[in-house]
Amino acid sequence: MDTQQNLVTAEALLQPYTVGAAAHAPGRVDAVIHPENLTAAVKALVDGRWGYLAAITGLDHPWPKTPKAAPKPGEAAASAAPAGPVEDRLEALYQFVNGAAVATLRVSVPYHDPRLPSICPLIPSATLYERELIEMFGFVIEDTPDPARLLLPDDWPDGVYPLRKAFEGLGA
Repeated sequence: MDTQQNLVTAEALLQPYTVGAAAHAPGRVDAVIHPENLTAAVKALVDGRWGYLAAITGLDHPWPKTPKAAPKPGEAAASAAPAGPVEDRLEALYQFVNGAAVATLRVSVPYHDPRLPSICPLIPSATLYERELIEMFGFVIEDTPDPARLLLPDDWPDGVYPLRKAFEGLGA
């Protein structure tokens, strides 16, 4: 099966769970999935024998909080509504590979409730990626089989996530 056919198959498997999809580069398809549909989407790929889980990557999307400048005399005031998201968000990218084709499930969650279901019942090796998301970004992975620390020392402070953009170090 060629790369294009693999992508068409991935899109068909993911279509019932996708709220948005786009091919960002040749050989790739990104599918935007709501958190409540993540395990069903992963199950569709697993049951369809579409490739393997290559990585789960965390991203931090903070909303800029820079104040707007006051209008100059004679200018209209800027709209009070923000032009983008109203809350900081975390995103997890579940990257599946089949030959040269890459299908990425993009799942976004708010900072105040960064919960995702575990995919370990479907792909047991995902535990390493899930543990990394927990300690580096502050995701809450529900029902992950092993939430123990993976990379950070045992005495690392709770609530400090070194891969969030707001991280400024531990201080002295």
